[in-house]
Amino acid sequence: MPHLDYPYHFDSRSRTAEASQPDYLRDLIEQVLFTSPGERVNRPDFGCGLAQLVFAPNSEELAATTQYLVQSALQRWLGNLIQVEALNVQGEEAALTVMLSYRVQRTGEQRTATFTRGGNAA
Repeated sequence: MPHLDYPYHFDSRSRTAEASQPDYLRDLIEQVLFTSPGERVNRPDFGCGLAQLVFAPNSEELAATTQYLVQSALQRWLGNLIQVEALNVQGEEAALTVMLSYRVQRTGEQRTATFTRGGNAA
């Protein structure tokens, strides 16, 4: 079953671009991570607002809170598609990096993904 690619765009045939299942799941995870609550009109509580934490002062408390925030958002919005196995959130200067290891619920396949926002990798 084809899935829409994110962000929405057209392919070389001038049709809506499609994504493979692995790319589609990665796109969904990225949307949950970097969408701020209140950003979506019909789903005001969607997302976890991770991008807002790029400039927050680093501390152990913030790291623990961020870890909980991200894991709970992924569980809430994508719990029927993935199971989070390991999560690491790092903030360095103006960049935020999320390293995620997850298992695809439907196939049991384990995957890892890294997402970066801010700094030179926007």
